Formats: sequence, C-alpha cells, structure tokens
Amino acid sequence: MSRVVLAGGTPDLIERLRAAQPELAVLPPGRVPTEPVRLFELLPAGDLPPVVVLGPAAPVADVLALAGALDVAWPGISVVLVGEPTPELWPAVMRAGIREVVPPDADVTVLREVVGRAAQVALGRRQALHPVAGQPSAPGRVIAVVSPKGGVGKTTVSTNLAVGLAAVAPQSTVIVDLDVQFGDVASALALQPEYTLPDAVHGRAGEDSMVLKTFLTQHPSGLYAVCGSDSPAAGDTVTADDVSRLLAALAHQFRYVVVDTAPGLSEQTLAALDVASDAVLLSSLDVPGVRGLRKEMDVLGELNLLPTGRHVVMNLADPKQGLDMADVELALGTGVDVVLPRSAAVPASTNAGEPLLLRDLKRDPATRELRRLLERFGVAPAPKSSAFWTRQKAAS
Repeated sequence: MSRVVLAGGTPDLIERLRAAQPELAVLPPGRVPTEPVRLFELLPAGDLPPVVVLGPAAPVADVLALAGALDVAWPGISVVLVGEPTPELWPAVMRAGIREVVPPDADVTVLREVVGRAAQVALGRRQALHPVAGQPSAPGRVIAVVSPKGGVGKTTVSTNLAVGLAAVAPQSTVIVDLDVQFGDVASALALQPEYTLPDAVHGRAGEDSMVLKTFLTQHPSGLYAVCGSDSPAAGDTVTADDVSRLLAALAHQFRYVVVDTAPGLSEQTLAALDVASDAVLLSSLDVPGVRGLRKEMDVLGELNLLPTGRHVVMNLADPKQGLDMADVELALGTGVDVVLPRSAAVPASTNAGEPLLLRDLKRDPATRELRRLLERFGVAPAPKSSAFWTRQKAAS
C-alpha cells in the first residue's frame, strides 16, 4: 500500500516528497478529482492511503472540494495541502478538514515530519473506526421496517424514523432503500443521488467497506442514504447475499441502520430481517391490513426471523373506522405499540420531500406519535400504550 498519494504536484515537489516518503504514488497530471470515489478509481484495489497530499498545481476549489468530501466520507485519510493560503482562505481550509499546510518550498525534513504527523492522525482515526482484531466494536442497530402490503406509509415511517435518529446521532445514521424495484426514499427526502443501491453492493463499494461510505448520499439533517435503484431491472441485480454484506458493513460504520423494505417477504427483505436487531411491523388499521400483518408475523416466526426488538405500528388510524384496539391486538396475538392517525400534514410532507419530524408540527397528532415511535429506540422513555388511541377512545 502506498502510504502517501500526491495530486497536483510539481516536478520539484514530487522529487522532495519521494525523498521524504519513498512509498509515494503520484497521480497523473490533470484535473484533481473532487469526489473520493473518483480518487479511489485512480488507485489500485484496496489501496486507500493514510495521507493525501494536494500540491500547488491543483486548483484551490478542487482541493477544498476533495478535502471536505474525504473528511466527511472517510476521516481515516488525512489531507495535507502544499501551498500558501491567504488569510481569507484559512476558514475554508479548516472547514475542509485539512490536517496540515506546508509552504511549496518546504524541504525534505519538513515534509517528512508533516507526513508523519498526518499519518499518525489517520492511523488513530482508523483504529477508532475499525478496532483491531480481538477488540471488536458492537455493531449498530439494524431496524427493518416491514409490511405485508404496500400503500400503508412504510416509507413515511422509515424516513421519519431515520431523520429522528439522525438528530441524536448525526453522521452515524443511514437509511437503506431496499425496495429494489420501486423504492422512493430519495423522493421522500428530496434527494438526487449520484449513486444508488446497485452501486453500493457491486464493484469497489461492495468489496471494500472503507470505500462504501463514498457511495452514500448525504441529507442536510446529517442522515446518510442508500437510495433505491433508478430502474427495476437494475434493482433486480441486487441479491439477498448483497443485502447481507451491505447491512453488515453499514452496521459496523453506523450507530443506526434503518431499512425501508419492499412490501411482502422478498428475498431481500428476508435477508434484512436475518441481520436486523429490530423490526417495525407496520400495517394500516383496517381488517385486511391486520389480517395480512398476522400472516406475515406467523411466517416470520416459523422462519425464526422475528428480531428480539419488535415494534407493532398501526398507521392511517381513524377512530370512526369502528375497530377496537383490544380486538386488533387479539387478532395479532400481540400488543400494538404505536398508533399513527391519519393526518392532512402527511401528503404535504411527502410532496415536499420533508419528513414530518423535520417540520416540527407540534400540534399534528401524527408527528406526536412518530416521536413516540422514536422514543422506543432509546431517545427518551416511552409510555406503554398509544397516547393517540387512548385520547381518542376517551373522547368518543
């Protein structure tokens, strides 16, 4: 592995840096890649160096773009800038996470010291992110949101849960759109992803967990997303084994992994449940929905795929529908944890690509109940029964 990669270097700098660090890889002249994935494409497979040096021949805008993306997507790589930034540029340099700045005429001794310090920082970060063998870190919580049929608000619940968890664990929460044919997490979050689910499981990202994070899409809330495929045909290339590897890799990089599955029990959904720590079991509050959920739960029980953490959620609830919660729980053979009412705020939220929990609608009953679902994952203590249903039944 090359310990140092140089981009935008002058011939004189290349000579001095090679004397300071013999394990040097020099990128060919030309435009400096502004995204980590483009940088990795220029390197041999598995060769992610601890230090990237950006020389004076690289445009400042490209330097800042690449350094900032590396700092977010893979903090286990330290960036060193060779140049003399003006006082006006210093804030941008710091925001981009650049570890060291050295003048273009720095001698071999100075370059050796700077690269050494940057490499030590990178090593410390990598050990924190990926503990050494014999000291494994606990994997993150994998939360699969499942439903026997579509149209019950599964993506609405998934995205709200994800942004809610990201509020307490920013940069450490990811949502995976596992509806491989018709997923719409990107639409629900108003994202325009460059890479989608097939990109995250195939090629370089599927082989190297260190590269995987560069294929994720960032949401302004601090949430990461693996967005659904652009086409059903591309989505069909994602296998159950791909899903297992992807979720295992994400669980070792993120505190929370929320999985928005396809309706029913596809092979990808079963693979997600096989590694999930929690399942949000979702249904609409009507007779067909409740019966479908009971059948799904029975099948999952027979397959031993019901995670220890189970959260039964009834959506689209309306007290005027005439269903008694005691009868619903009897039909399901288990208690109902959260009841989400119909809300006029939901369609507007969906069309705007802004989850309800980001809108902070304090008087909206659906928002309040979504917070109760969030509380079940340790954000705050949760009551034992559905506050919404209790209030509505008391008023009727």
